[in-house]
Amino acid sequence: MTLAAAISLPLASPTGRSLAFTNPLRSSSPPSSVFPLKFLAKDSARTCPCFRISATSSMSALAPEKASLPTSFLDRREAGFLHFVKYHGLGNDFILVDNRDSSEPRITAEQAVKLCDRNFGIGADGVIFAMPGINGTDYTMRIFNSDGSEPEMCGNGVRCFARFISELEDLQGKQSFTVYTGAGLIVPEIQDDGKVKVDMGEPILKASDIPTRLPANKDHSVVKAELDVDGVTWNVTCVSMGNPHCVIFGRKGGQDLQVDELKLAEIGPKFEHHEMFPARTNTEFVQVFSRSHLKMRVWERGAGATLACGTGACATVVAAVLEGRAGRNCTVDLPGGPLEIEWREEDNHVYMTGPAEVAFYGSVPL
Repeated sequence: MTLAAAISLPLASPTGRSLAFTNPLRSSSPPSSVFPLKFLAKDSARTCPCFRISATSSMSALAPEKASLPTSFLDRREAGFLHFVKYHGLGNDFILVDNRDSSEPRITAEQAVKLCDRNFGIGADGVIFAMPGINGTDYTMRIFNSDGSEPEMCGNGVRCFARFISELEDLQGKQSFTVYTGAGLIVPEIQDDGKVKVDMGEPILKASDIPTRLPANKDHSVVKAELDVDGVTWNVTCVSMGNPHCVIFGRKGGQDLQVDELKLAEIGPKFEHHEMFPARTNTEFVQVFSRSHLKMRVWERGAGATLACGTGACATVVAAVLEGRAGRNCTVDLPGGPLEIEWREEDNHVYMTGPAEVAFYGSVPL
């Protein structure tokens, strides 16, 4: 797949902080701190390590030129081109596509796989489409994972989705809206500090609804049950946040996990494709620091090891409460940074709060 991308990046200040920038999605004047560069790249990793773009010609970064951005960057609809904004939530990164004019994704799952490739594409954990709302909601969110599969939901992705909508709709200040997903209704709220708080709804604990074939051992739920994986018995708790999760705090009869010591790439796929999970599963390996502080590494269904998983962090806190390891308000440390998770007792909903940030704006021929 040949890519030629025009990209705008937020400049960093000499201190390493990102400078405030004028959003090229809605500005026709040159942004004061967005540096427009055009790239035709074969191996951009050598020159610009913050992202990789593949093309047939060698790398050439043109001299800075005066910015001349259209009134709405994503309103350009040249035939064969996809315009996008790349966001990340704690390093869990996504290609966001304005798809509000159609209920069908603008690209196929196969194209999404190519775009997500970190050596021959843009590089991402998934592609997210902002679509018209259905069933009375404001918007619909659909996702293709980096392997082409379509998950029901993504916690970090929905925060990125919320920030993307706020840019597209020029929303200011504290805002909330309703989003239809494969996991049902999700309500993100953009906070005054720019973080996004998301009402993730009620956790699903009934074994058959997660789904898992592990037998229920506590009120129709699977809590600290034994699961054999290649001759090793793990204690697992199963939770669905609209997508299935297998949460692990340790092996049978063993000490609690030290998650940094795990060889995730070896054991993660064995859980994802285990026969006890008919729809495959996301797997969280968790270390407990205190009743309000957890550390988690994740193997995501369809994406592999990622820097963060929002639904996984939510499932982790639910599992920790069910196993008596933590309270209902926790900071969950992920490789990409922390998320604040609350499993609220009064409404049984799980609330997730964390950042979502722009990486860059671009366009690519399909």
